[in-house]
Amino acid sequence: MIDTFLPGYLLSLSLIVAIGAQNAFVLRQGLRREHVFWVCLTCGTSDAILIASGVAGFGALARSVPWFETAMRYGGAAFLLWYGWRSAKSAWVGGQVLQAEEGGRKALLPTLLTLLALTWLNPHVYLDTVVLIGSISAQYDNRVLFAAGAVLASLSFFFALGYGARLLAPLFARPVSWRILDALIALTMWAIAAGLLLT
Repeated sequence: MIDTFLPGYLLSLSLIVAIGAQNAFVLRQGLRREHVFWVCLTCGTSDAILIASGVAGFGALARSVPWFETAMRYGGAAFLLWYGWRSAKSAWVGGQVLQAEEGGRKALLPTLLTLLALTWLNPHVYLDTVVLIGSISAQYDNRVLFAAGAVLASLSFFFALGYGARLLAPLFARPVSWRILDALIALTMWAIAAGLLLT
């Protein structure tokens, strides 16, 4: 079980933890202590829907088209190698910081609508969750367990980010922290890609 659940968890976590508009929004909400629970739940639920769609769709397609699984394995590995390279480049260049926005408290509905737009209108979210996680899940017999790991990673990350923002703020105000994080993401991506290519 752990050899299926853990890869799903680690892959999802590696994809989600990358710097992006959604994570920046969650972190800022956490720093401002505004609607943190609903913001985190909305992010986790959105990811769960996307991951489930990808795993279900790619699983059915892999069973009906024999060569599809192999094509997706190499395609997924290629994407992971590129994603890892991008993170490694970001780690090398550095210079990124994240700070909370100042301003008055916003109502819940406008906050969630902004978050939903950041999530569902971002083309990368479909590539990460539906395409990448869905295709890699086809390598495992128990795709449901793989998806469960991926969903749990999303939920745990967003709630940790939202509620831990106050503790993380001084750390991630320093560019070197983002460089270390990006380097870890790159190594994780490359390790998963190697696993796909060597199976």
